[in-house]
Amino acid sequence: MNRARRRRETKDFRRKFGQRGQIKNLILIVCESKQTEPNYFRGFKLTNVDVDGAGADPMTVVERAKEIVLEQHKLGKNYDQIWCVFDRDEFPAERFNNAIITTRQLKNFHSAYSNEAFELWYVLHFEYLNSGIMRQDYIKKLNEYLDCPYKKNDPTIYQLLLEKGDQQYAIRNAERLLACYSPSNPCEDNPSTTVHELVKVLNQYKLKVH
Repeated sequence: MNRARRRRETKDFRRKFGQRGQIKNLILIVCESKQTEPNYFRGFKLTNVDVDGAGADPMTVVERAKEIVLEQHKLGKNYDQIWCVFDRDEFPAERFNNAIITTRQLKNFHSAYSNEAFELWYVLHFEYLNSGIMRQDYIKKLNEYLDCPYKKNDPTIYQLLLEKGDQQYAIRNAERLLACYSPSNPCEDNPSTTVHELVKVLNQYKLKVH
């Protein structure tokens, strides 16, 4: 990218968000998967959001996020929110819970976790699911709801869910699920997800852009 184009894009971003000087409202999303979750979040098409696919377990996702924050800080880029996205899957319970605890202890860090799989968030667009099911059963449900074979790495999944499902319904379902667990123990709370908390943040910026 040439310098003139880079300057133009920076000015466009600042105009959108009413900023002068250093760009604000920057969000970093670091995901467990290299493609599934990154493809979904890139679907929001927000210029103030950086998405990285770590391809690692929950605690490594958090460490990767810390590395990126440090690297970008040295280059003069500072994130206002850092989100670590990961699933329960078959990872050790301790590393899953510790990743959540660690994000709560770090400034500006948050976790958007799912137990047991990220696809739970997708299914909640269509139904309130309060029973733990196997990963392949999530796929079966999505095949039916989407009227086409579900592909984990589909770059159009965000738009497809908007067209076929109901995001606000998914948010309400996710909140309702979390309310079922008291006290909460994320590694045992199956099904549960906090992905909706990140989605609500991103939606705020979609409104500002559009």
